[in-house]
Parts: sequence; structure tokens; C-alpha cells
Amino acid sequence: MSKNSFKIVTNGILTDNPTFVQCIGLCPTLAVTTSVANGLGMGIAATFVLIASNAVISLLRKIVPDEVRIPIFIVVIAGFVTVIEFLMKGFAPELNKSLGIFIPLIVVNCIILARAEAFASKNGVFASILDGVGMGLGFTIALMFLGSIREIFGAGTWFGNPVVSFEPAMLIVLAPGGFIVLGCCMAAFKAIQARSKGIGAAPAEAHTGCGCCAMAKFCNKSESDKTECGAK
Repeated sequence: MSKNSFKIVTNGILTDNPTFVQCIGLCPTLAVTTSVANGLGMGIAATFVLIASNAVISLLRKIVPDEVRIPIFIVVIAGFVTVIEFLMKGFAPELNKSLGIFIPLIVVNCIILARAEAFASKNGVFASILDGVGMGLGFTIALMFLGSIREIFGAGTWFGNPVVSFEPAMLIVLAPGGFIVLGCCMAAFKAIQARSKGIGAAPAEAHTGCGCCAMAKFCNKSESDKTECGAK
């Protein structure tokens, strides 16, 4: 995989994570993350639709008139959503029942439409597939992470298996708990991003010499005296 291809994939996971950075697709995120299994199921379904629809929309990008591109995008996405819904009904009926209406609603999921409009309609097939993989993985990881926190602390289980001995906090698996956990995770993710980019970090010289003195800007000493003072 080339450097550019790798960047496209990691963009959806780290740089522009659809959940923690772009803040899109939050309705299914809050609704299905009461358990990690639901989050994984929704993530896989959305990833399949992202990859398939991105590929087809990229193939059609040069023959689709701009005036009707959005309806055509929705038709393409709806076709793949129907496929994944039938597959889930046949092979994972319990998961399909648990996710309910949020599987058909993938058709109008902001993540799917946003990538179709912003990336697939402007780039080649291979790059569009990689974009679908990256965004899908980023969405799936976010759902599983949120689902794990809410299931462990709200129900005391993980994938349905008991994992804690303390009394679970039911608030975590309710709607208010979903907003609280999502907000905390978003804040933590952004803080990690900022730290990795060096945002807010003081320059190296600020930690030595006069840079570490609170009275430095009021000091009337000469530069040589300041250097000596800092050395001490």
C-alpha cells in the first residue's frame, strides 16, 4: 500500500473520524451503542455500504449529471442497504431485530452521503474504496468503544458476558448516559489529537532560563545577566 493510500485509510480512523471528529451519524451512534455487539453489527453494515456505494458512485461520477447526483447517490446506497438488510435477516436475525430501524436508515446516514458527495464523486474507484474502508473502520471502532464503555459500566457485561463485580450504573445505557459518554470520548479524542500535533505545548526554551521565570517580562537585567540567572 502506497503512502497516499495508507493516508486515505488512516484519515477515516484518526484524522477525520466520523464520530469523534466530524460528529456525523450520531443518531445511530447513540441508539445502538448500548452494547458492543450492536455497535459491531452496525459498524460492519455501514462499512459494507460505504465501500460498495463509494465504488459504484466513483464509477458513475463522470456520467451522472450534477442536477440529479444526490437522488442517484441515494438510489445506489439504498440498493446496498437492502442487500445488507436481507443478509442480516437471513444470517443474524437477532442482531437485525436488535438494531431495528437503524439498518434501513443507513440509506440517509450522514456518513454515507457525505463520503459519496465529498470523496467518491471526485476520485477514482480504488481511492474511493480505501476511503470507504477507512471511514467504515473509524465508525466501527468508535461504535465498539462507546458500546464497550456503556455495556461494561451500564450492564456489567461485555459481549453479554459478566465482567465486573460492582453494581452497574443503569444511567449509562440510557439516553442521557449515551450523551455523557459520547461527549467525554469526543473531548478525550480531540485532546489526544491536539497533543499529538503539539498544539498548546510550550516551546522548549520556555522551560529553561528566563522562560521559566514568571517575572521574566518585568526583569531589567541584561541578556548576559538573564542567562546567568537562568543557569542558576
